[in-house]
Amino acid sequence: MGDQKFAGLKAIFFNGTLKKSPEVSNTEGLLRASMKLMENNGVATELIRTIDHPIASGVQPDMRGHGWAEDAWPELYEKVKQADIVVVCGPIWLGDNSSQTKLLIERLYSNSGDVNDKGQFVYYGKAGGAIITGNEDGVKHCSMNILYSLQHIGFTIPPAADAGWIGAIGPGPSYLDEGSGGPESNFTNRNITFMSYNLMHMAKMLKDNGGVPAEGNLPEAWKNGERWGFHNPEYR
Repeated sequence: MGDQKFAGLKAIFFNGTLKKSPEVSNTEGLLRASMKLMENNGVATELIRTIDHPIASGVQPDMRGHGWAEDAWPELYEKVKQADIVVVCGPIWLGDNSSQTKLLIERLYSNSGDVNDKGQFVYYGKAGGAIITGNEDGVKHCSMNILYSLQHIGFTIPPAADAGWIGAIGPGPSYLDEGSGGPESNFTNRNITFMSYNLMHMAKMLKDNGGVPAEGNLPEAWKNGERWGFHNPEYR
């Protein structure tokens, strides 16, 4: 066990696999290495396989008011609000993130106009990361999309905030398959370790310091005319 220095932090891992439980997910095999590191250091973790939940498509906070009979997102969003760390994980398909990963990002975006207790956008003060698996090129492309999206809506991205594993290009063993070399990959294990610790460090720094300072980033104040020294040029 670790020294529990990160006790009090909460982390959510979203798995964008296309396989419903209890089918084996190779992405879960990799992300659990990060979960274990965090748990050994006192972080409370939760794993959510998005495809197991009836999450509606769309960019409104609750799609039940927009033609959908059910939508699990509002309940899952409450879990996100309580988390200090959010890790978006998933497989590569056709060189890109899975449909479930993209669905999650769209639903995170749907609440990005909400505000926290300080009046900042709601995801301020949370750390975000990405984990990718697959049998084709695309780890960095998929991670770029996830990490850009997370920071755009308010998450803080620490250094080296992504990790991944790919097998040989084309048909071949997946991460959890015997002989794949995935769980033994020094490169992947190093990146998983650095990512996990950097997420914990960043989340603790944010939490211990009350999040991101509430200056120059308050949407309601901007709406009411506060510009914090910025002046638009006059166009004639």
